[in-house]
Amino acid sequence: MRGRIQAVVEELKRRKAEGETMVYVGYDTLDTLRETVRRSGTDDVIASNSALVSHVVEPPAPPTPRASQTSMNLGEPTARPVGKLPPPHVITLPEGDKRAQWEWLRGRVLGCPVCNANLNPDRKVVFGDGNIDSPIFFCGEAPGADEEEQGIPFVGKAGQLLVKIINAMGLDRKDVYIGNIMNWRPQTGSLVGNRPPDENEMAFCLPYLKAQVAVVRPKVIVALGNTALKGLLGPKAPGITGARGKWFDFEGTPLMPTYHPSYVLRYGNDATKRQIWEDMLAVMERVGMPISDKQRGYFMPKS
Repeated sequence: MRGRIQAVVEELKRRKAEGETMVYVGYDTLDTLRETVRRSGTDDVIASNSALVSHVVEPPAPPTPRASQTSMNLGEPTARPVGKLPPPHVITLPEGDKRAQWEWLRGRVLGCPVCNANLNPDRKVVFGDGNIDSPIFFCGEAPGADEEEQGIPFVGKAGQLLVKIINAMGLDRKDVYIGNIMNWRPQTGSLVGNRPPDENEMAFCLPYLKAQVAVVRPKVIVALGNTALKGLLGPKAPGITGARGKWFDFEGTPLMPTYHPSYVLRYGNDATKRQIWEDMLAVMERVGMPISDKQRGYFMPKS
């Protein structure tokens, strides 16, 4: 028994040396450790390594029944999402300027044990990217294959189209802020194909998105697609077809829904492109950007 406890201590030492600050374990594992310590009298081993043991963090209060709680390990990402996700974190930004707050938040998200546990093997957590002083915050739903490989939002084909839309507005990608509700790519059991995140996944990640909005303090949020809209406003939000082009409110920030660029890649015609562009014109007007006659005429139906 004593050897098993020492093995746990050595594993904690290894993880600490590699820069990990927390290891989340399930309730059954914690109970086993406690029982082993009680029966074997190895409290001295634990006590002598208290600084290491402090890195083992007990999860939030378990659901009923407790057997449904599944342990997660930072060092061993699983092939599929594991069990029920824990409750969302409460994020309190530290004191400091916007850059310091953003860097702190980025580190918090990239090191999130739950985000890391739900990654596809050898892939990355994806955090927001761009100008933290931008008046426009583009919000998508979740990373895709290209995004989880590079750790940057909107770098695949849909991202390339989004950049073309941003360029048509007279801006560069570096002038705006781009993020997702989700920080990991929802798993499908394969590296091929995507699925929309479920309500549970979006609820867990939403505080991280809200914190980014709190740091950037944009004048407008653009919700890209139906899933992003429902992730921001809740499952009872209207569908994107009826909502696009209309202003909504996200905790005090004006929100404009529009079609996701991937929708345009699959089904887009000039009429759809014009609808998206009208939404962007409304955004430009809202933030006080100049609009040329040429810009107003993009994708107008031919007479």
